[in-house]
Amino acid sequence: MSTEIERKFLVKGEQWREEATGILYRQGYLTTTEGLTVRVRIVGTHAYLTIKGPTQGFSRLEFEYPIPLADAQIMLDSLCDRPLIEKTRYKIQQNELTWEIDEFSGENLGLIVAEVELTSENQVIQLPEWLGIEVSDDSRYFNANLVRYPYSHWGTPSRDLQSP
Repeated sequence: MSTEIERKFLVKGEQWREEATGILYRQGYLTTTEGLTVRVRIVGTHAYLTIKGPTQGFSRLEFEYPIPLADAQIMLDSLCDRPLIEKTRYKIQQNELTWEIDEFSGENLGLIVAEVELTSENQVIQLPEWLGIEVSDDSRYFNANLVRYPYSHWGTPSRDLQSP
């Protein structure tokens, strides 16, 4: 069993790009009901099936398994909710932490979010100066919710968003 402890922030400015190299991610959701999410993800030439439980504080159960790339492609093309999540993920090492910056494209174009995985919910971290406001508790920024209500639609009244 694995527990994901994660904090999420908006990104401001372009300074973070100086240290970052990115890789393309494509992901889709097979289910997002009552706090349970089942995701298919392609990262470069690797593919994964991920199951996540409901978020409690900054934590949730997470299980991830490698799957054949061809199977993931078929699942993304025929079984997953639309739109798919398309993003470039950049990783930056800073103060013994790995920050993952997601620059979204497609229907979530314009959204840039940084997240960091922690060893405990009470872990004290030094925030890079390129971080904006924290959105860890804002369910709109969960990738599963960005499928139901993409960032490009946020100018219109929101649908019912749940915490996946």
